[in-house]
This record gives sequence, structure tokens and C-alpha cells, in this order.
Amino acid sequence: MQIIVSEEIRQRCPQFTGAAVLASVKNTEKNDALWTEIAHFIEEYRLRHTPESIKQMPSIEATREAYKRCGKDPSRYRPSGEALVRRTLKGHDLYQVSTLVDLINLASIAYGYSIGGFDADLIQGNTLTLGIGREGEPYEGIGRGELNIQGLPVYRDEMGGIGTPTSDHERTKITLQTTRLLSIVNGYDGNSESVLSCAQFIQDLLRRYCESDGGKVILF
Repeated sequence: MQIIVSEEIRQRCPQFTGAAVLASVKNTEKNDALWTEIAHFIEEYRLRHTPESIKQMPSIEATREAYKRCGKDPSRYRPSGEALVRRTLKGHDLYQVSTLVDLINLASIAYGYSIGGFDADLIQGNTLTLGIGREGEPYEGIGRGELNIQGLPVYRDEMGGIGTPTSDHERTKITLQTTRLLSIVNGYDGNSESVLSCAQFIQDLLRRYCESDGGKVILF
């Protein structure tokens, strides 16, 4: 799998840093041990942060700035990392979807990054390119229906868009049948150390909760 950052992203978001994790996985509906870890993390997280803290989180603020530079209002199309943090700090429970999705959401809250999660076997071709959404470009967000992605950073495979920081696409979404995961950490703050740490956290969670027998977890 090759992931390319387009020139239009480089020009508007020159600090962008990404990391990806490709893994052979076994997804489950729910992992009780993971949810115990999530509950403990969120309890401690709420002691350290408040809704006002969001304004001081570089990973979230940088993603909002990237939206503006690409032509999107981040208050109308909120990045998923910010949405998860806001939900957590307002005292709401985290959505329970499946073990793969749940652990990606945990990593997103922990680091504030919007993280793409895809069924790698549903990606068309061997290359993903990060560009900017165009006017009228078709895109079906997971659980959101048709989404206007004009001005949003978007990963495209040979068929079209599959992931934005606001919502991934229905076509490549993670299901209980997913056996190969591609997860991408999007660091518009340029903090390569933090981005790598987030990817390593995902790698660790996958090995503890989702790795298939004899499978591999590769970070790049």
C-alpha cells in the first residue's frame, strides 16, 4: 500500500505528518477488556481536561486550521477527533460499534487526531492519495448519507474518496467481516513524534485485542 500526499495538500498544509498501521485482524462485536481500559482512560481524561481545554489541544486546533485552508468551515463539518473529545468531555458515553472501531476511537480521544479506519480489502488499487474534495464529488459518509466534501481533505483510491477527517466512506468501512485493517493517523500539527506515538498506541491495542492468529501489525 502506497500513500501519497498531493501537492495541493502540501501547499495548504505544509506541516502535515501522517502514519499508517496495516494489520491482519479479527474483529469482534465487543471486547470487555478493551471497554474496561476505555472506561478507566475516560475517567482520568475528564479529571485532566474540560470542554474549554479543547482550545489548547494542538492536534485539534491544527486540524480545524487545515479545514479553513482547504476551504471548509470546521464548525459546520467538525473533525471526528474533535467531535469525540467534545462528546467525552460533555460527559456522554462513547459509542460502542465494534472492537476495531472502538479502539481507533480511543486512540483518537487520547491524541486528538482524526484517524481513518478502513477495510483494506475493500480499497481499490494499491495507492491512496490525500487531496482536497471537489465541488459535486460524490461521497457517502458512514451513517451520514451524502456528504458535501468540497474543501475537505480526502483520501482517494482508484474509485474515489474513502476517507475524510469528518467521516469515512460507507464503501470501505470496518465491519465484523474485516480481516485486514488500514488505519491512518492525520497530524496536521506537524508533530511527528506525537503522530508516531498515536500510531504505536493503535498498534499496541490491535496486538492486545484484535490481532488474528499468525497475523502481522505493520506501522509505516
